This record gives sequence, C-alpha cells and structure tokens, in this order.
Amino acid sequence: MSDYLPVLAAVVAYLIGSLSFAVIVSRVMGLHDPRSYGSKNPGATNVLRSGNKKAAAVTLLLDAVKGWLPTWWVAHWGAGYGLGEGALALVALAAFLGHLYPVFFRFQGGKGVATAAGVLIGLQPLLGLATALVWIGMAVGLRYSSLAALTAALFAPSFLLLANGSLWQVAPTVVLATAVMSLLLLWRHRGNINRLLAGQESKIGSKKG
Repeated sequence: MSDYLPVLAAVVAYLIGSLSFAVIVSRVMGLHDPRSYGSKNPGATNVLRSGNKKAAAVTLLLDAVKGWLPTWWVAHWGAGYGLGEGALALVALAAFLGHLYPVFFRFQGGKGVATAAGVLIGLQPLLGLATALVWIGMAVGLRYSSLAALTAALFAPSFLLLANGSLWQVAPTVVLATAVMSLLLLWRHRGNINRLLAGQESKIGSKKG
C-alpha cells in the first residue's frame, strides 16, 4: 500500500487544485461566469474585471490556499507516511496542474499564478514570500498582472537555486518541480506576451468587455 501513497497523494492534490474558485465564488456571489467576459480566464484578475473586489480577493486567497494546503501537508507530515522529497515535488506539481486543467470544469482552468504562489509557500515559506513580493511590486508599479506573473515565474526557480544551501536545502526533485511550474506559467501566458509586445495588454482593474 505504501508504494501507492505518493500517487494517491498526488491524485488528492490534483482534485483539490481542480476546484476553480473563480467560477465557484462568482456563482455563490451571483456574478457572471468569469469564463464569459474579459480574458475569459477563471482567475482572480479576471474576476476583478467584474468590478467586485471582494470576489476577486476571495478567489485569490482560495486559489493560493488550494496550492498551499496539500504541499504544506506533505512537507510537514508526509515523512511519517513515507512521503519523501519526490512525493512532495509530485504533490506540488499535481496541485498546480489541477488549477490549469481542472477535471471538475472540463479541464478549462486558469493560468495558475495564485496557486503557484501557494505551492511555493508550502514548499518554502521564504521562497513563496519573496516571489509574492516580486509579483506585488511589478503589479503595483506597472499594473500589468501578466508581466508581474512572468517576472515572478522567472524569479522563483532562479532564487531557489541561488539560495539553495544557504537559506534552505531542497532536493533536486523540488527544484525540478518549481522549474516545470515556471515553464507552464510562461506557456499559459503566451497570449499575454504577444499582447504586451504589441502594446495591447489590459491593465489591472480594467472593466470587463
């Protein structure tokens, strides 16, 4: 049975990640489906385009929590169940993939920024905090959520590698999982990259179209 625990933990993490809170929160609060306006992306930034800041904030928080919870649990309690660094990396990536490709929502998920932040906090709180501060600084300064996400995606694995052995000690599998998440974030933002280059990207707080 223990041989299957890493796979079971990854499946549970994926199912938790598959809870698309942009859609769930919007339904509960009587808002339009975020997949029907703006960027059509089920994420906090697009929910903000509805004009409801509370819904966007709740979405952001819950999307982060669903990445943090399974990752943190394995990081702190997994060893007692035989879940090592490899299982931790697998669970972290599974929670993130659940947000990108949620089984409960026809595999049409968001871009993963908040969930990735939650995963990083679960892996290493200092790394998650530093990455979040990079995102916040870019978002507040330039008001482009996509550019902030791209910058943070490039920062996270670089900072993890540079600080490994001094601020923390992480296994190669965890570094690899972080790098894969960063590459997926870049891939999911490919449309935003094209719009940024063309000067057509919308800023944070712009209304839904």
